[in-house]
Amino acid sequence: MFIAATIVGAIGWSGEVRLLPVACFFPALWAFAPTRLAAGLVSMAYFMAASRGLPVGVSIFYASDIWVGLGLWFAASLLFVVVHTVLWSPKPGWHRPLRYLVASVLMSVPPFGIVGWASPITAAGVLFPGWGWVGLAATAAGISAMTTRAWPLAGVAMGVAFALSAITWTDPELPNGWVGIDTKFDYQVAGNHADYAQHLATIALVRRAALDGATTIILPESALGIWTPITERLWVRNLATLDVVIIGGAVVVNESGYDNVMIEVMGEGARILYRERMPVPVSMWRPWASGGASAQFFGNPTGKFAGTTIAPLICYEQLIVWPILQSMLFGPDVIVATGNGWWTGGTNVVAIQKATAKAWASLFHVPLVTAFNL
Repeated sequence: MFIAATIVGAIGWSGEVRLLPVACFFPALWAFAPTRLAAGLVSMAYFMAASRGLPVGVSIFYASDIWVGLGLWFAASLLFVVVHTVLWSPKPGWHRPLRYLVASVLMSVPPFGIVGWASPITAAGVLFPGWGWVGLAATAAGISAMTTRAWPLAGVAMGVAFALSAITWTDPELPNGWVGIDTKFDYQVAGNHADYAQHLATIALVRRAALDGATTIILPESALGIWTPITERLWVRNLATLDVVIIGGAVVVNESGYDNVMIEVMGEGARILYRERMPVPVSMWRPWASGGASAQFFGNPTGKFAGTTIAPLICYEQLIVWPILQSMLFGPDVIVATGNGWWTGGTNVVAIQKATAKAWASLFHVPLVTAFNL
């Protein structure tokens, strides 16, 4: 079971969106573990396989050896393992599906949901594209049934849905005139923030996209660096002759630390469009110390941009459950997903972020625009 959970976690969270339904086998492995200890080990195997890019990413981010990354990788798995170990039940019948649903909900919302990566519910967009909340409920019912003796029947039903979706799958479309620009800036060299040369290079990319016909342009997380009046003047002045409006990621410094934000910029001016609800724990969000990123949790789930209501997701928010579901309650027209993956070091972290964004966009049949610094 430990080996099977490792395989399920590795394949389901490979970064290929159509393989996300493989994660739906985890509830069965968890439910039919012979002991509570075995259930805990199965949970750990699944979670650590799904998040296997973390040790390398952490070591690059902190410029440390791999042992720091391994330590944080293990620590990050503890909440997931503890919740699933405590809620595991040896009793058959209704206990198992009910307890799994409780575990799933706990790992989807704060405080446990802060590290609620690798949730099998994310597969809803692949199993039931376009079904919206009904598809989400159907997936929840299916993965709950995987914890009962009827799991072979549930597995077959979900397998049929998986096969049909795989045959007909198409990636979410871009809205007309919208474009997301991927960049390749090395923030280790640039001191983790955009310098003047990077601003000029990014402005050149925007001009090129505008010449190609784009009117609404999305830039990655951190593309606009630390947002100051000088930075604002630079961008507004350069956009004055262009008929475009952009969203770019930036940092806004405040009294206790900073906000990780999306900024709307056009030739007439700029404004903060969105403040990140859940920055990356430890590396960005450090409530026990000053100087870290602020967490809005349930604040500003949507934003009005270029006359369109968007569901904004910055980087880490694409890996957890509640931000996108909260945003979808308000019926946005477009999902805008940005990230800064300079620290991922060739792992599949960015691929997983893109896959989850595609899955959610497919579930609710909403256009998706992504922009990442790779």
